Amino acid sequence: MEVGAVLDKVDSIIDSYKGEEELLISLLQDIQAECNYLPREALIKVSERLDVSLSQVFSVATFFKAFSLKPRGRHIINVCLGTACHVRGGKGILAKIERDLGIEAGEPTQDLRFTLETVRCVGCCSLAPVMVIDEETHGRLSQEKVPRILENYR
Repeated sequence: MEVGAVLDKVDSIIDSYKGEEELLISLLQDIQAECNYLPREALIKVSERLDVSLSQVFSVATFFKAFSLKPRGRHIINVCLGTACHVRGGKGILAKIERDLGIEAGEPTQDLRFTLETVRCVGCCSLAPVMVIDEETHGRLSQEKVPRILENYR
């Protein structure tokens, strides 16, 4: 999305919140949902429109792990590396995804289809090892299952 279009969307989102500073987190969530990350230009626009310091906007944007200041893929892959998943092969699942996508944890693919991240627990240890893609949990994984699962998101 080009900068002008992004800023138009940001203006629209800010308008929907009636410029209320106390709704900053919700506003940033909506911007990220629209852009898939928080572009610098959008944060500057939020700062100006809400009359809040840019450092305060960046402080909120960097405090919460849910926010990203870098472009992210359309599909977010979270590989669990909590104790149960680690013991049952989570590191191998992560390595397989890294090899298949040609990226390391924390990076998006070049086509911005996927972003690979790690988490410490997703709360379904009985299904270990587990990965969550967007909101869908995939459990009892093996390295052989990974390519088929990823193909469903291409």
